[in-house]
Amino acid sequence: MYLPLVILFVLATGFAVLSVLLGPLLGPSRYNKAKLAAYECGIEPSPQPVVGGGRMPIAYYITAMLFILFDIEMVFLYPFAVSADALGLFGLAEIVLFIATVGFAYAYVWRRGGLDWN
Repeated sequence: MYLPLVILFVLATGFAVLSVLLGPLLGPSRYNKAKLAAYECGIEPSPQPVVGGGRMPIAYYITAMLFILFDIEMVFLYPFAVSADALGLFGLAEIVLFIATVGFAYAYVWRRGGLDWN
């Protein structure tokens, strides 16, 4: 009964192992300084970050986490938009509760100054 699943697992594992083992053998092996350097969006990499005396400001990471949070919210809203008619009043109540929860989180972050760039 589970034979197709086991076969798929074995094929996927075999492909992964084969790719890792054959990559260095079949791939190009000519290395140069540009290929070994870190890529920073086309800008020459610097030994120290310029902003903050060598450290990145924490506001950058907080903004990135907030973006991920609200981006995930949009992912959860798409299925509701597709099946809004089938869910009826129960679905409407659930999505209002979901949006209210995220709205409270947004208001909290806004009030605490998490969206200020100063």
